[in-house]
Amino acid sequence: MERKIIFATGNEHKMQEIRMILSDLGMPIVSMKEAGICVEVVEDGTSFEENAMIKATEIAKHVENCIVLADDSGLEIDYLNKEPGIYSARYAGEHTSYDIKNNLLLGRLEGVPDEKRTARFVCAVAAAFPDGTTEVVRGTMEGRIGHEIIGENGFGYDPIFFLPEYGCTSAQLAPEKKNELSHRGKALRAMRAIMEKKYENIDCK
Repeated sequence: MERKIIFATGNEHKMQEIRMILSDLGMPIVSMKEAGICVEVVEDGTSFEENAMIKATEIAKHVENCIVLADDSGLEIDYLNKEPGIYSARYAGEHTSYDIKNNLLLGRLEGVPDEKRTARFVCAVAAAFPDGTTEVVRGTMEGRIGHEIIGENGFGYDPIFFLPEYGCTSAQLAPEKKNELSHRGKALRAMRAIMEKKYENIDCK
């Protein structure tokens, strides 16, 4: 039987990144939609790790013999007491465009000097395994909030997340470089190491 990972997301941008980062894992990675799973999950945890685990374990109830992965990620801005944090996707309204979200954050930081604009992307990746065990890992990418929206690559808050050591936003990085540096890339590589060690020959239906 073909081995398979189900990733608990409907975000196609995220799926593209995930497939690139895990491309050498040797098994297909499908979204909930591609797996025919339509389940509403209430993310009511108080941390990235809790929300990722909630998603992974809930979706795992609807599949057999598959690894279910889920992530929860967001932006923490130190000057704003780590907002928007776990509410990053719902900041200023769940269906509000990221142009609006980004402009709102830039407005809240207007006049704030660079040294106080420190921020990080955080990603927690959780796994629910067929034997009932679970794992969760975290990855971060440190930077600061820029002064304008710039860059065509990436998505979400990437166009305002400035990386001083590279002199650009994460939305200006080539996809391969972003995956190397990103919070999601770091978390997925950590989870990949766990999966390779734990379930080398897992079969999926």
